[in-house]
Amino acid sequence: MNIHANDGVSQTGQDALAAAGFTITTTNVAQEQLVDYINENNITGLLVRSATTARKELIDACPGLKLIGRGGVGMDNIDVDYAREKGLHVINTPAASSASVAELVFAHLFGAVRFLYDSNRNMPLDGETKFKSLKKAYAGGIELRGKTLGVIGFGRIGQATAKIALGLGMDVAAYDPFMEEATVAVDFFDGQSVNVSVKIKSFDEVLAQADFVTLHVPAQDKPTIGAAEMAKMKEGAGLINLARGGVVDEEALVEALDNDHLGFAALDTFVNEPTPAVKLLMHSKISLTPHIGAATLEAQDRIGTELAQQIKELLG
Repeated sequence: MNIHANDGVSQTGQDALAAAGFTITTTNVAQEQLVDYINENNITGLLVRSATTARKELIDACPGLKLIGRGGVGMDNIDVDYAREKGLHVINTPAASSASVAELVFAHLFGAVRFLYDSNRNMPLDGETKFKSLKKAYAGGIELRGKTLGVIGFGRIGQATAKIALGLGMDVAAYDPFMEEATVAVDFFDGQSVNVSVKIKSFDEVLAQADFVTLHVPAQDKPTIGAAEMAKMKEGAGLINLARGGVVDEEALVEALDNDHLGFAALDTFVNEPTPAVKLLMHSKISLTPHIGAATLEAQDRIGTELAQQIKELLG
């Protein structure tokens, strides 16, 4: 059987599929040419990440397709229900990238509380001539220890983020409409583990109590955090969105940053990907990455291995 990974798949995933007798191709085919490629090459399984879509039209036009796999968590680029109605297997890898996304949350957080996102822009420009003034400008950083991290959405990624926060000595306040209580295991390098009870609070309580709010929710029809929600957050709080573009109202975010109600924001996802709004890209209070939450070598290896295992079980 032929498997095509249009957005690529790790070498470990390719090797596992090949060992199971599958033929794997990884040529990136333009979306408008993908139907022809699938049919001409007798593709049985299509693997995508975030760049390629698998909508009703593609599903109808590719009768030989038996499986669609998403290398990652969210499947909003796939018409999942329709595919399953047509008898296709639809799979993803919800656990593979949790640690990678959680670590990027803290890469942004550490950089934000010490103004690295701004100093890394200005030091190359003015470090030689304005060193003392820059030192003064960035001298008001804060520590994460003892602060409260608000986690909106307490699934796999939210809990992985909470583990890092707890290990740093932070308090964690979580909101999840599907949970009433939660215990997370904080693991250490030597195999030891400590179970910690995390408070599940109301949405408004988390917004009001948190020094930093991080979002780990699926794609939404409307923003989870808009102007009204930002107004409930602490003055000077930070807002981190590594979930999906659109879960934060970007217009309201810029206004909250401009009027100093929020201290900073960190964005890995945007409404208009792959062309984010310039006012976000140029804002001096926003830490930016180009949707790389799951883009670590370790996560890609796990994604490839998990996809291969599922494909072997379903099509082998």
